[in-house]
Amino acid sequence: MKKRIAIFASGSGSNAQKIMEYFKKHHDAEVSIVLTNNPEAYVLQRADNFEIPSHIFDRQEFTKTEEVANLLKNLQIDLIVLAGFLWLIPENLLKAFPNKIINIHPALLPKFGGKGMYGDKVHQSVLDAHEEESGITVHFVNENFDEGEVIHQSRFRIDEDDDIEMLKFKGQQLEHLHYPRVVDQLLKKMKS
Repeated sequence: MKKRIAIFASGSGSNAQKIMEYFKKHHDAEVSIVLTNNPEAYVLQRADNFEIPSHIFDRQEFTKTEEVANLLKNLQIDLIVLAGFLWLIPENLLKAFPNKIINIHPALLPKFGGKGMYGDKVHQSVLDAHEEESGITVHFVNENFDEGEVIHQSRFRIDEDDDIEMLKFKGQQLEHLHYPRVVDQLLKKMKS
């Protein structure tokens, strides 16, 4: 029986795409569903391209009902992967999938994390702090933004003339390389 992955994304879904590509012909795992809170999200098109079913939900369904948790339980999901998903995960999902929800953050946590710290805001904060390096962090998700246990970090050097776009580019290179592999390693560690 293949391990089953659910991806949550709110936007374009470039990390979701890399994960879908990685697991397309994988022997032991597959992406079973893509979920989003944004009916306009390009990640829906990416999922469609891979013939992966998708589910769109609103805040009410996500936070006030068991619908999303029940959907994932019915699909026998083994790991939930957040890939540019901006909402806090509600308690019912955390309880239903303990230590089975992971996220990727575009900086070296615990620095530059927390509520409202996503995308360009993170990179601008890193530049404003005159950091010599930045990177990515894959971490378990808990009830607070960006505070779960760190699973993996990769770093890159910040050069003198780097701007937000360059930090984003360097970070995405690391994300696309490492995130699918980290997902794979976590699934391998899980007991069947």
